[in-house]
Amino acid sequence: MPKKMNAPATFEEAMAELAQLVSQMEAGQLPLEASVAAYARGSELVKFCAGQLDKVEAQVKVLEGDMLKPFAEGEEAAQ
Repeated sequence: MPKKMNAPATFEEAMAELAQLVSQMEAGQLPLEASVAAYARGSELVKFCAGQLDKVEAQVKVLEGDMLKPFAEGEEAAQ
């Protein structure tokens, strides 16, 4: 049975680890077994990040009265 991998503490930590894995895989620095393990870990990290983004989106919906507003580039936050 495969061992359970540790969940990252933060979104930023997960993104940093994911970026490192992608760099190693793209550079061809990993043997086949390590590449498969890195792919599995990367998949877990992507799921973690997606979950974190979903939580933040839910919080924003609450703050915005359940109505997300489109982001307009150049629009000031004070409006």
